[in-house]
Amino acid sequence: MRSKRTIGVVLFEDFELLDVFGPLEMFGMAADHFEIRLISEHGGVVASRQGPKSVSDDSFESAPAIDVVLVPGGIGTRREVDNPVLLDWLQQRAQQAELVTSVCTGSALLAKAGVLDGMRATTNKLAFAWAASQSAKVQWQQQARWVEDRKFFTSSGVSAGIDMSLAVIAKLVSHQAAEQAANFAEYDWHRDADWDPFAALHGLVGD
Repeated sequence: MRSKRTIGVVLFEDFELLDVFGPLEMFGMAADHFEIRLISEHGGVVASRQGPKSVSDDSFESAPAIDVVLVPGGIGTRREVDNPVLLDWLQQRAQQAELVTSVCTGSALLAKAGVLDGMRATTNKLAFAWAASQSAKVQWQQQARWVEDRKFFTSSGVSAGIDMSLAVIAKLVSHQAAEQAANFAEYDWHRDADWDPFAALHGLVGD
């Protein structure tokens, strides 16, 4: 049995709380298989969009090797798409990682960093136009709960990251482990990656 995979979660000011801690609740249910690290540009304390702060385990410079990169969304992505330090770091770590994942507008950061070029990807449907504007080289999917394309998993808005993280657990560990995590959390796992009523709600597709 291989050693634990390291989940590296990128934090920035005004990240969305559930984008981070929804998936981490699921990965934490499979603690025998994953080690979680919170990583930010300078390390230290980072405030979420909702106010509560998180303490980074590592800075970009001190972060260990990462097997699974997790990039959340949140209003802070509007600023971070113009942060070359973050974009360069994402580009480097995406090349090295086994899987690269995003929640909500986190995919906009990956797109701006160029790591989703030629890939199918999705994002928060409420912010779809803005996220898609970050790169015309991405095959943006208007209707999807999450999208898997090679080693990239991108999910729709906020709670969709939980469904995506369970799909990642199923891929890397086992479907049984993902089922156990969902059941333990009393979470109704949407297993269909194409389930997406919010695309129609926000006018991206017909009803």
